[in-house]
Amino acid sequence: MQSLSDQLNNKLEQERLESKHKSSMPVLMLGALGVVFGDIGTSPLYALKESFVRTGMAVTPENIFPFLSMIFWLMLIVVSVKYVTFVMRSSNKGEGGILALLALVLRLTRPNPKLFYAMGLIGVMSAGLFYADAAITPAISVLSAMEGIEVIAPAFHGFILPVTIVIIIGLFSAQKHGTGKVGRFFGPIVIVWFLVLAALGVYGICGAPEVLQAISPLYALKFIFAYPLLSFAALGATVLCVTGAEAIYADMGHFGVKPIRYVWFYMVWPCLVLNYFGQGALLIRNPAAIENPFYLLAPNFLLVPLLLLATMATIIASQAVISGTFSLTRQAIQLGYLPRMQILHTSAKEMGQIYIPFINWAVLTLVITMVLLFRTSSNLAGAYGVALSIDFLITSLMLIGVMRLKWRWRWLFIAPLMVIFLVVDTTLVMSAATKIPHGGYIPLLMGIIFFTLMTTWKSGQCILKAKMSGMSVSVERFINEIYKNPPLRVQGTAIYMTPWHSTIPSALLQNLKHNKILHERIIFLTVISQEVPYMPPENRVHVHQLGQDFYQLDLHTGFKDEPDVPSALHQCLARGMDFDHLHQASFFLSRETVIPTNGDGMATWREHIFALMKRNASSAIDYYRIPVDRVIELGGRYEI
Repeated sequence: MQSLSDQLNNKLEQERLESKHKSSMPVLMLGALGVVFGDIGTSPLYALKESFVRTGMAVTPENIFPFLSMIFWLMLIVVSVKYVTFVMRSSNKGEGGILALLALVLRLTRPNPKLFYAMGLIGVMSAGLFYADAAITPAISVLSAMEGIEVIAPAFHGFILPVTIVIIIGLFSAQKHGTGKVGRFFGPIVIVWFLVLAALGVYGICGAPEVLQAISPLYALKFIFAYPLLSFAALGATVLCVTGAEAIYADMGHFGVKPIRYVWFYMVWPCLVLNYFGQGALLIRNPAAIENPFYLLAPNFLLVPLLLLATMATIIASQAVISGTFSLTRQAIQLGYLPRMQILHTSAKEMGQIYIPFINWAVLTLVITMVLLFRTSSNLAGAYGVALSIDFLITSLMLIGVMRLKWRWRWLFIAPLMVIFLVVDTTLVMSAATKIPHGGYIPLLMGIIFFTLMTTWKSGQCILKAKMSGMSVSVERFINEIYKNPPLRVQGTAIYMTPWHSTIPSALLQNLKHNKILHERIIFLTVISQEVPYMPPENRVHVHQLGQDFYQLDLHTGFKDEPDVPSALHQCLARGMDFDHLHQASFFLSRETVIPTNGDGMATWREHIFALMKRNASSAIDYYRIPVDRVIELGGRYEI
């Protein structure tokens, strides 16, 4: 079990998290309802229907009961027990999400290099699969909602795809105005959505109350043992009911643990169960309703309002995924897995509300491609769930490390939970594998591409750093040479940005070589990203005197912090550090040009990818908020 010091640290961490969320509980619960549960809240549009479509089984009570039982117990084990109860405990200083969990696990496993490397690889793979999932979620959500048009007026079937594409383009075009504004516009509708889900469910259950027997796990277990091969396809379809479970952990830092747990147990889960069982009751009475059980569950006079409400709900669900890709990208940049990109802030109050144009339009292109390629929600369901189930398994593996290394639990307590989680997750992965020939290979391929890009950038930066370090001069040797043979020193302060401490930046060497001068004060500025979400202001800036008016200034940031160099310099002045006229300092930046070669680095094709990513990386001037009129860039060419 946990030691006393670990328990104290966890208590302090929880107190910090609670102090961060000063809004009232109802406000936080409302926010969590709109942002966190949008994806899983729209799964009733397609999950039960696809269970029969994917398996091809007859719509009979003998088959309806096992499918409903699987849905109920998947939500119980995967969402209620695993994510809401345990995964949400493994916060990284109050923050969640796959990269926050990866940073935490890497910090815990650093003493074990092999485990550290393995966890890093599977963590990056999970992040890559998230991007693949982000391309499918808006497509299947909006498509499934628009297919209600066919129920209301079959003659308008041809309008489903164009309307879907228009809605998706409008949603992505609105991102530049800020996620907060988008959320405030649609947020209150989510309450109505879940209440309608519950009401429709109760309405359906009243027609066949015997459907409630499906809560028993025996129906699912009997089906699995009677039809072991067919049950894989069934689980691959019913896993759609837990899409969006990872958002519960990812958005924990925005709303806190308690509001999310309260909303799930007291509203979201009951409403979802009622709706699924209401659809099952409808199918018992009318098997032909399998064509679209969600819409056919409603009375005819409610079909048009329900279509409009479902459209709003799917837009909200898509919004959560889009915002998640922005947050994930910023974290990946800070942790060194992606090159710098232009990041725009859409709120003066909320630092987490950001917009990344490149990611926005790239994901939009992928989403529209998915819509045009698959054309129906049923076809998309064949591709959906592969990336999700692998993410579930990776999260469980990381959770084992947290239980053992952070919480200090004994294996006696870990083993029973992990057997349950790993058996369920492994089964879901195996069942999702049956979808690979039917389109499941597409998100898997996208995940592999994103994984390759992220690992290529990380490896390329390490190789480039080693190459530049080998061609440079050590700081100690350089300062000694300056003491013995001082060059002309001119007035002013020069700030050289450099990623390491031990060697002199190439920009300084080039400046001295060509201009034959040095400024009277030299500051080496290194931005260091830590494996924590936020760095306290008092620990953000550290200055070391190196001698001969040379200084090393370290700016420490968390992976969710904004690296703001001018702010760090103002903090130096506020501490009374003797940097006269620091606000007038000149910044010297190195711009490296990478030349791929057949050397000992990466494979040649990966070196070309790295060189392309390097050329298209956003300028450090914008990323670090450096005044453009005070920057001097000096380039260099390096073969890797």
